[in-house]
Amino acid sequence: MTEFSGATFDSREVRPGMLFVALKGEKADGHDYIPQALAKGAAGIVDGYEELDRVALEYRRSLRAKVIGVTGSAGKTTTKELLKVFLSRAGKVHATAGNFNNHIGLPITILDCPKDADFLVVEMGTNHPGEIAHLCDVAEPDGAVITNVGTAHIEFFGTQDEIAREKGTLLVRAKDFAVAASGNARIELLGELVAGSGKALEVVDPEQQWLVDALRGILPGAHNVSNAAVAYAAAERFGVTHEDAVAALRGFTLPGARWRRSEKDGVRYVDDTYNANPDSMIAALDAFAKESAARRIAILGDMFELGEASEGLHRKVFDHAASLGLDKVVAVGEMSSRCAADAKYPTAAALKSDLANVVAPGDAVLLKASHGMDLGSVLA
Repeated sequence: MTEFSGATFDSREVRPGMLFVALKGEKADGHDYIPQALAKGAAGIVDGYEELDRVALEYRRSLRAKVIGVTGSAGKTTTKELLKVFLSRAGKVHATAGNFNNHIGLPITILDCPKDADFLVVEMGTNHPGEIAHLCDVAEPDGAVITNVGTAHIEFFGTQDEIAREKGTLLVRAKDFAVAASGNARIELLGELVAGSGKALEVVDPEQQWLVDALRGILPGAHNVSNAAVAYAAAERFGVTHEDAVAALRGFTLPGARWRRSEKDGVRYVDDTYNANPDSMIAALDAFAKESAARRIAILGDMFELGEASEGLHRKVFDHAASLGLDKVVAVGEMSSRCAADAKYPTAAALKSDLANVVAPGDAVLLKASHGMDLGSVLA
C-alpha cells in the first residue's frame, strides 16, 4: 500500500501526502477534481465507494489499534467522545470526528488513524437495514458498545425489534466483547443475538453513583450517566480505573450543538439541536426539567424519519413535556404543531421573528429538534 497521511473526499482539504477519495455524488463528481488534488500533493487516488472500502479494510488490518465500534438510537456521539477521553488514560486514541459515522465517514476515519494509535473508536450510524453489517465488514471491530435501542429511523425498519437486530449486528460481529446498558429496551433480544455469536453480552448498570458525581456540572441527565457507564465498561477492559475516568472528565465538552449553553439578552439557552428522535427528546426534557430559572421553556421542533408512527411519537414527546411542569412548551414545524403546545410556529424563521414575545430575561430555554429543522438558527 502506498504510504499516506490521512484521506479526504473534499479536494479543498487535500494536503501533501493524503489520499484523495473520488466519489460520485448527487450534486458533484469527485473525479472532476482529481487534477486539483494531485496538484496539491495527493499521494494517491481512491476511485469510488468499493475501492474506498477495500483500501480502508486493508489499512485497518495493518493497524495495531484495538477497534471499538459504538452504535445506538441516541447518544452515539456522546458515548464515543466519552470512550475516547476514558481510553486516553490508557494510550493514544483516534476516533470518529463529529458524527462521521456512515459508509463514507467510517472508512475515512480508519484511513485517518495514525499507525501508532493504540485505540480506534468508530461511531456507526444506520437508517436502513444492512448498513451496520457493511460498516463491520470494513472496520472488523474488536469490541462493541451499544447505547440504546429506540425508535429513531423506525420509518425504514418497521418495528423496534428490527432496529434492535440492526444495532445488535455490531455486538454480534465484534471479535472480543460487547457492552450494553441493562436499562436498554430490547436488552433480552440483544443478549440472545450476542449469545449466538459465542460471546456473552456485558450488561452494565446504567445508574452508577460515582459517574453521577463525576458528570455533575459537565453532562446532565440519567441518559448521559448511562452513556458514560457503557463507555467506561469498555475502557475498563484496557486498565482504565475510576480515578482515571474522573480525571479524564475534567473540562470535558461535546462537539457541535449538543447541550451547548449560551446566554443572549438575559435568556439562558441550552442548544441541543444537532439532532433529535423521540428517545433523545424525552431524555433532554427530563434533564432540562431540573434547570433552575424564572421560567423554563421548551422549544421543540419536528423529528424526521419516523414514518407512519410520526404523529403518535410527536404526541408522546409533547405529552411528556406537558407532564414535567414546564412553564411553556413551544412547537415548531408541521408535525409538532399538531401536538398540544402553548405556542406554535411553522418554521424556525417564524419563531425567530417572534422570539421576543416567547422568551424574557431570566428564562431558561431548551432548543431541541432534528438537524434539518435548523432550530439553532434562532440564536444566530
